[in-house]
Amino acid sequence: MIVMRSFRNRVEAGELLGQRLGEAPPFAGSVVLGLPRGGVPVAAEVARALGAPLDVLVVRKLGAPGHEEVAMGAVGEGDTIVLNRSVIEAVGVSERELRAVESRERAEVAQRVGRFRSGRPPVGLAGRTAIVVDDGMATGATAAVGCRIARALGADRVVLAVPVASPDALASFDVADEIICLAAPSDFMAVGQFYDDFTQVADDEVMRLLAG
Repeated sequence: MIVMRSFRNRVEAGELLGQRLGEAPPFAGSVVLGLPRGGVPVAAEVARALGAPLDVLVVRKLGAPGHEEVAMGAVGEGDTIVLNRSVIEAVGVSERELRAVESRERAEVAQRVGRFRSGRPPVGLAGRTAIVVDDGMATGATAAVGCRIARALGADRVVLAVPVASPDALASFDVADEIICLAAPSDFMAVGQFYDDFTQVADDEVMRLLAG
């Protein structure tokens, strides 16, 4: 762990994260996947440091009807879906309701993928190491979804890489084969707390970074 201070911005955070990954055992044949939108500028620097391809990992939570903050699962590209059946049963969601939510969120995934990739095909993950990158981890929910979807897309190994994380989220995160995190400060309250510049990333910036 590095001594925690604020990162200047996501670019600096990505540079430092890329350096740390470069010191780890070689990630041969890896693909770096940024979680949009804030994770993509960080992922771009990681991909540059590792000489690895950069792609975006678009995922959408399946919120329970009437309780949208409760995640029943998530969907991603390639018809991938991850379901939490215990939540579905606890909330009492019917199969019809589930499919309606799934259909709506799949449409949103398709729209975002089309916008971000501008027609380019995704980088294949089958048999490769997927390095899932975000600008930070507060609860771990988004990162967990991303890792599960990466595995569902065929990744042989899934690594989560974040500049900063909540100690509680980090300690309980169990859906990646490895976690690379620069710092887990005891005073963590929000990801933006550890960035001097945490300006929202625009879609155009994501598209520019993915285009190389």
